Amino acid sequence: MKFVSDHEQRRLAAACFERSGLTLEQLWLRYFALGGADSLLDLDAYVNGLAQLAPAQRDMVAHAVNERLDELTGPPRAPYSRLERWAKPRHGPLSALVGLLDGAHRAPPERLPALVAEAGRALDVEIVVYLADYGQRLLVPLSGDHAAAQQAALDIETTAAGSAFRRANSVVTRNGERPTLWTVVLDGVERLGVLEVVPTDDSDPEDPLLREQCRWLAGLLGHLVTITTQYGDGLDARRRRRNREFPAEMLWHSLPPLTGATDTVIVGASVAPAYDLRGVGFDYALSENTAQLALFDAGAHRAEASLSVVEALSAYRAARHDGAGLAEQHRAVAAVAPGGGCLTGVLAELDLRTGRLSWLSAGHPAPLLVGDGHATAASGRTGPAFGTGSALPPISTHHLAPEELVALVCRGVTEAPNSSGEPFGRENLIGFLARDAATLLPPEAARLLVKAVSGHASDVFHQDVGVLLARWTPGDDNVL
Repeated sequence: MKFVSDHEQRRLAAACFERSGLTLEQLWLRYFALGGADSLLDLDAYVNGLAQLAPAQRDMVAHAVNERLDELTGPPRAPYSRLERWAKPRHGPLSALVGLLDGAHRAPPERLPALVAEAGRALDVEIVVYLADYGQRLLVPLSGDHAAAQQAALDIETTAAGSAFRRANSVVTRNGERPTLWTVVLDGVERLGVLEVVPTDDSDPEDPLLREQCRWLAGLLGHLVTITTQYGDGLDARRRRRNREFPAEMLWHSLPPLTGATDTVIVGASVAPAYDLRGVGFDYALSENTAQLALFDAGAHRAEASLSVVEALSAYRAARHDGAGLAEQHRAVAAVAPGGGCLTGVLAELDLRTGRLSWLSAGHPAPLLVGDGHATAASGRTGPAFGTGSALPPISTHHLAPEELVALVCRGVTEAPNSSGEPFGRENLIGFLARDAATLLPPEAARLLVKAVSGHASDVFHQDVGVLLARWTPGDDNVL
């Protein structure tokens, strides 16, 4: 342990107090809120060097000052009466994580790649950050200028980096100048991109300890990417392959992450066109015992459709936040839906303790159930579209088997035509779900389904495409 003398601690605390901009009364209020026991006069005498306080009281004064400095400028901070020797690690995984966390404080989004590279040096590795574009087709490096980064983007389907992204894990390659580790960047369970990690000390990238340390770093980075994107455009601009018009921008900002999971359910979604989305939206809410799901479809690819979907999402969430069940959720959405039956959708609720699925359909195809290599429509009756009358669609139920998948799919999937006018079709949808969705994680299955539909339609959309998948995983302790 290393000790700070009483005199030195008081001198440094007084200097930091002067930098803080606090009045003596404000400092005393903060100190008192922390449990400080001395009076305002005692505090006045202490900061002016006329009296001394007990160690515990001095530390509370230091903490009150430091809280204010953190709000303004950060370090240097007022010292405490006892400090751990080398309180901040200088090398290794903890140094990398602390360095990234400290460096990200008040940092703009575009500074994150440099901070990650610096954190990598504490692990004796070189790191380059790649983020997936919004269409989830390419991984774009954050190094270099925008044009160069777009040219250096890696294909998600055909590269090792893409394999790490698709499988949400790590991949090692040895076909370059040096062995390289590619590890997925996650915000919780949502895939954002990958790290390219090259050891500089002859370490083997297959080393389980190095892979685990890079996984920690990628996890922290994933959270920082999501947080900083909320107040800056630097990373968002790198992820865009083209501009978004107002309707798509509004709708995208109303959607939740494409992936969500707990230990008993995995949810994955995908929508297209990524940069011109107009008429499809989804939502979900996961809790200890329940997964609530919703998919809305405003039909034709029209600018005004996005407003209908955003209003439906907002009404649905407001009712759900109030604890409303499916019937009340339907009434809330119907109250804001435009007339003419142009807004359809499915609302569903999954009991994660029993696997009981309850759902209602408003002018929309029934959920599809996928398990044991088969995909079939859930049995139940479909009601009228939202806003076409007061009749409540019937609520149907189905008991899922463990690992069974629920698929909510908009009409644009089956109706998307190719250049000859031939639709993608229900048979192709059923075949994909039965063949691929049962073995892939829901977010990857959703991505590939939308990619297949987009390819069939040559990326020409008369209706938007959207899918929301949920797999019940009772007893699964490691979903992603």
